[in-house]
Amino acid sequence: MQRFWTKLDGYILRKFLGTFVYSIALIIVIVIIFDISEKVEDFLKADCTVWQIISEYYLNFVPFFVNLFSPLFTFIAVIFFTSRLAARTEIVAMLSAGISFRRLLRPYLVGATLISITSLILNNYLIPIANKTRLDFEAKYILNKYVYTERDIHRQVAPGVFVYMEHYNNDDNIGTRFTLEKFESKKDGSMELTYKLTAKDIIWDSIRSKWTIRDYVIRRLLPLRDSLQSGKRLDTTFNLSPKDFGRAQMVMETMTAGELDKYIADEKMKGSDNVQLYEIEKHKRLAFPFATFILTLIGVAMSSRKVRGGIGIHIGLGILLSFTFILFMQVFTSFAASGVMPPSVAVWIPNVLFGIICVFLLRRAPK
Repeated sequence: MQRFWTKLDGYILRKFLGTFVYSIALIIVIVIIFDISEKVEDFLKADCTVWQIISEYYLNFVPFFVNLFSPLFTFIAVIFFTSRLAARTEIVAMLSAGISFRRLLRPYLVGATLISITSLILNNYLIPIANKTRLDFEAKYILNKYVYTERDIHRQVAPGVFVYMEHYNNDDNIGTRFTLEKFESKKDGSMELTYKLTAKDIIWDSIRSKWTIRDYVIRRLLPLRDSLQSGKRLDTTFNLSPKDFGRAQMVMETMTAGELDKYIADEKMKGSDNVQLYEIEKHKRLAFPFATFILTLIGVAMSSRKVRGGIGIHIGLGILLSFTFILFMQVFTSFAASGVMPPSVAVWIPNVLFGIICVFLLRRAPK
């Protein structure tokens, strides 16, 4: 009976993970050097210490970058070390010893599984927490101040409850010409206005996490008579906060999987125009780790055959496929963002297409 795990499997797995860690560590060092050279003026102008730059920015920047490109560096790592095995005729020796090509894939799949699980955990839970610190640092010391420019803002904050603001200033968290309306369903299925609040402005109280409404008038539409109530100040809460008026990219990158699901549900209820961006982010967090398996198998199938030209041919083809994958992902993500395709379909199309390529190459791999 054939053993599930052998010394040969351990050897291949060590080569796989070792090459992956080495290659991604090398590119991270290069990226950090370029990033420092690009932002050195911002760092010098910023009122922060070297320790703040390292602990708040770069220590949180590294896991974000590693996870973002882990499928592609997995692919390059597989191409590189498998090509070397093929060039030294080690794969030929393995197949000649009676090891099937399918059996040879086992340590590769174990390595891809470890990287994918790590990526899923980082993507959905750990990196969003790290991003909060990194993005806060960027917003404070690097990026230009963000200004919310939309006008005539309409949101549904609860079933049958709608709010309107003429303008929202994200600098001091003040909304002008505020209106809140409540509708109730009638027996014939139509909606009837029962409550309307109008106010000069509305201010977010960050200490109490409440909205303060100023110079307001409340009109209650009762069956027999209407009632009016006015005042100078009213504290209230509803399903709307300043983060709804922030940079969409920064907001969704700081959300864990559960927070992202809840936010998408809330945004759909509010009728937000940005809900597709959050759905794209949700599906990308799943599609990218899954791509690790497909790119790993493609890498093994491409580089396991000894060819004239050696490692250079394999690496060149590997880089070409890597950039093709990135291009496909960007194109179909743009389709999803523009509403041409559902995010759940568009984000997964590159995996499907490369999955077909994977099956074709595996069938042509040396047996």
